[in-house]
Amino acid sequence: MTDKGADVATLTERDIQELPLAKALNAGLRKAMEDDERVLLMGEDIGPLGGVFRVTEHLHRDFGPKRVMDTPLAESGIIGTAIGLAMRGYRPVCEIQFDGFIFPGFDQITTQLAKMTSRHQGAVTMPVVIRVPYGGHIGAVEHHQESPEAYFAHTAGLRLVSPSTPHDAYWMIQEAIASNDPVMFFEPKSRYWHKGPVDLTSNVAALHSSKVVRTGEDVTLVGHGAMVNVLMQAAEIAAGEGTSIEVVDLRSLSPIDYAPIIESVRKTGRLVVASEAPGFVSIPSEIAATVTEQAFYSLEAPVLRVSGFDVPFPPAKLETAYLPDPDRVLEAVDRALAY
Repeated sequence: MTDKGADVATLTERDIQELPLAKALNAGLRKAMEDDERVLLMGEDIGPLGGVFRVTEHLHRDFGPKRVMDTPLAESGIIGTAIGLAMRGYRPVCEIQFDGFIFPGFDQITTQLAKMTSRHQGAVTMPVVIRVPYGGHIGAVEHHQESPEAYFAHTAGLRLVSPSTPHDAYWMIQEAIASNDPVMFFEPKSRYWHKGPVDLTSNVAALHSSKVVRTGEDVTLVGHGAMVNVLMQAAEIAAGEGTSIEVVDLRSLSPIDYAPIIESVRKTGRLVVASEAPGFVSIPSEIAATVTEQAFYSLEAPVLRVSGFDVPFPPAKLETAYLPDPDRVLEAVDRALAY
């Protein structure tokens, strides 16, 4: 007689793994490369070294230099080459080593990559993924801890996503690679080494969907990437003080899936949106405006924003003063509840 319980346990151990976010991305890239030989990886030091954060570790060894390519230190050249490869039928995945290094490639991304399909009336697709490690909390210097996502969310023709968990990282990188549109894939580098369960057989969330990751009744918190963990910490502290908080993980920054956000706000009546980026002309600004338009009569208080300050990213010793933390989020929650 077969021990069904043992079979289930074996299946669970095999198909659900505890992985750091960086390893989940590595596994997702590996799966995409195994499934489609047109998938190529390009970037600075991503080959034998495996990238600064080791996200591409061992992929050069296993797939060879023609599919995992070290490039010169020239972001414009990386993106331009990827555009040419996409036009020839390949599906390139580019790594930008650090968030602040992306700007030499800004012209290629915003005036070429984002516009090519429209320029050719749909006859040319651009299945290019640009991986961007972004955000603070790693104790680095200027141009290594920034959050430039709003620049690209403003550009029509680009899709933007950002996972906050290893499970989402594993699945979202594969979905991004499968897209025929260019996808900016923002990876919260401060979460690279944090582990979480990854279901290797099942994914229930579409690439461009928001997701309620904690239910509550009093206030809605919305964020993306590393900020989701900060919001969950704030919600846990608030629960100890008798306040029930709902947390929504954006996951997709362009397009934004507003349905879960609007539904949550209609329940709680209060919304706080948080981001590491400066607050002026930001993702939280757009969400605040849209929620005010679509759920005005459900709001019991103004939509509040918590963000980095509108100054250049400071020296590493000051990053904790610059970046939003649970205390700053909870201060906004208190202001929302005071109305």
